Amino acid sequence: MSEEKKEQPPKRPMRPRREMRWGVCHIYSSYNNTIIHITDVTGSETIAISSGGQVVKADRLESSPTAAMAASKKAGEVALEKGLTGLHVKIKAPGGHNGPNNPGPGAQAAVRTLSRMGIRIGIIEDVTPIPHDGCRKKGGKRGRRV
Repeated sequence: MSEEKKEQPPKRPMRPRREMRWGVCHIYSSYNNTIIHITDVTGSETIAISSGGQVVKADRLESSPTAAMAASKKAGEVALEKGLTGLHVKIKAPGGHNGPNNPGPGAQAAVRTLSRMGIRIGIIEDVTPIPHDGCRKKGGKRGRRV
């Protein structure tokens, strides 16, 4: 048995781990608009805010995934500039008694854009308001007749 050791490539030094600075990204996505609001972890301090209506000219395009991507890129750049490295995402649809419980087309595009920018995504949470039998739904006694 020979005592020859295989030469291993030299290990590159580990770069020092940067401390993560987390924030919260509140995404409100309806069928009419998408609003991206980035705050600190407590939610009390606004870091960046942007909406689909700020980045497109036509009203009908405010809720589109393209507008949501542009708005989240704009808000994400401000967040990176201020030192945030990770975001917890809270997605909210209109919900409530009369609104739809599923988010609009811009929510998924906004999250995808933030992760592509190099921001770490922590928890993705749905915070759509759900009624617990409060007000009566619209449509009258016999419901909506189609």
